[in-house]
Amino acid sequence: MRTVIKALLLACLPGLGLAQDSGLKPLETTDSAREWMAVGRLDIDGAGFCTGALIAPDLVLTAAHCLFQRASDERIDLSRIEFLAGWRKGHALAYRGASRAAIHPGYKHQEEISARRVRNDVALIQLDRPIRNTTILPFATGSHPDRGEDVGIVSYAQDRADAPSLQRACSVMARQQGILVMSCDINFGSSGAPVFSFQDGTPRIVSVVSAKAEADGGRVALGAGLEASLALLRAELMADGGPGQVTRAPNRIRSGSTSAKFIKP
Repeated sequence: MRTVIKALLLACLPGLGLAQDSGLKPLETTDSAREWMAVGRLDIDGAGFCTGALIAPDLVLTAAHCLFQRASDERIDLSRIEFLAGWRKGHALAYRGASRAAIHPGYKHQEEISARRVRNDVALIQLDRPIRNTTILPFATGSHPDRGEDVGIVSYAQDRADAPSLQRACSVMARQQGILVMSCDINFGSSGAPVFSFQDGTPRIVSVVSAKAEADGGRVALGAGLEASLALLRAELMADGGPGQVTRAPNRIRSGSTSAKFIKP
């Protein structure tokens, strides 16, 4: 692991904000999940999954590494990816395939773990059809939170694959070079999960979960910033992308398998 990430983890002072962290709240009922229906599970050939969130009726924000094979630079065939909006107990409010995807041009999947890899671990998926459902409202995005600020996270994971969980309060323990180190509770499958700020009373996505790590014997979440990345990715999609950055889905074919991946020091 490169020096900057080590420094970030060392900067996470013991107990900073941890006493104020809330526990995970399962969103298993319609009432509890109502505000979060635009968060969904990204199924990859029905085998692996990540978490994603709508930021427009046809755009899902997630982590770039979710779109790659586990141990190679090979992209996942978009015809094998399905977004399940509001997935809960075997049912989703909307099912959509992926038509195109834009991956941050600075992201290198096989690169050694580094600040750049985490910072650029962001992707946008364009759905094959917009989701126009008054109960599924895309989220706004916001600016990078500062160290010490509270954030929240909604995520699926290997221990909560059938319904997401909300952690309304966890802390930004460190921030540097476009990376957030947070005390949020994540696990495999939480890749791409939206990190929210609630400063003005409205949830706004301010980061995307890239990885989990350890600091001072405890687990922490590493998140990518969005301020520069989102504008770049939107522009790539609108311009049909630069070389190798925007991929299109062919006819939908189901084959092979993959799984979500995290990095851990």
